[in-house]
Amino acid sequence: MPTLGPGASDSQRTFAQIAGEVRKAVVGQESVLAGLLVGLLSDGHVLLEGVPGTAKTLLVRALAASLSLNNKRVQFTPDLMPGDLTGSLIYKSSTGEFSFRPGPVFTELLLADEINRTPPKTQAALLEAMAEHKVTIDGNSKELPNPFMVIATQNPVEYEGTYPLPEAQLDRFLLKINVPLPKRDAELEVLVRHAGSFNPNDLSTANINPVAGGQQILAAREEVRRVEVHPAIQAYIVDLVRATRSAPSVEIGVSPRGATALLRTAQSWAWLSGRDYCTPDGVKTLAVQALTHRISLRPEAELDGLTSERLISNVLTQVPVPR
Repeated sequence: MPTLGPGASDSQRTFAQIAGEVRKAVVGQESVLAGLLVGLLSDGHVLLEGVPGTAKTLLVRALAASLSLNNKRVQFTPDLMPGDLTGSLIYKSSTGEFSFRPGPVFTELLLADEINRTPPKTQAALLEAMAEHKVTIDGNSKELPNPFMVIATQNPVEYEGTYPLPEAQLDRFLLKINVPLPKRDAELEVLVRHAGSFNPNDLSTANINPVAGGQQILAAREEVRRVEVHPAIQAYIVDLVRATRSAPSVEIGVSPRGATALLRTAQSWAWLSGRDYCTPDGVKTLAVQALTHRISLRPEAELDGLTSERLISNVLTQVPVPR
């Protein structure tokens, strides 16, 4: 997590408090927590990927507890239908008319747990909601709340019983964050808390307090949009993105949407750091999380052991950094 300076605004201090509340339940995972806050500030959606048991769901539940937002959780399963997510029309015999029953997507913070456990048809039901903040039912569009954010978790696709997300839906996620196994000290602290009174199934034992609501989040987003991005930084982002397209090991490089995502996240990172301007270091910090899921490698490159993360790291060393 970036550190605020003495001249931080009230909104910036509020987001620092949010991070503090989440830490009451989750030990370590600072880069993941920072990514979630960047996604919230950037009006984007976040995909968390990691093996089971790395506190992915707990992180999101703790974040929800620190915010005064309506939140819902959907456990994605192989038999989950699109209507179970978006809602459906219900016939009322008393009136002879159909009425709409909203699904769990009509909330401000949606946890899509194990999103790659459900088939593509149901995954695609989220696509319109994530892209346009609305849902179309029987030809009628229904607006979703503002703010609206999807945080999805998934296990690595090499595990049995998973359905890889299609490229179009992956591209709708602002960030894809790998959730690592904790370091030894953090894992020991987890055991100490569990040996005490902490119960991960009952977050009231962590005494998490909501410190921000929807209006405060929208106000913070307005401040983020005013963060200056120097033309040299804009050109740097474009050069990074274009370098992924020209790499011989890449089948599909990062699209212009990826460039705008990196721009937005760099602004949010600068704001969380207490600055009103972006730096190249901020761009480099978010590049892996903002770009790797937007790249398709050639099969022969994958067989040679190349990953999207390593490719982005190589691009960061090759593209000249503006001064």
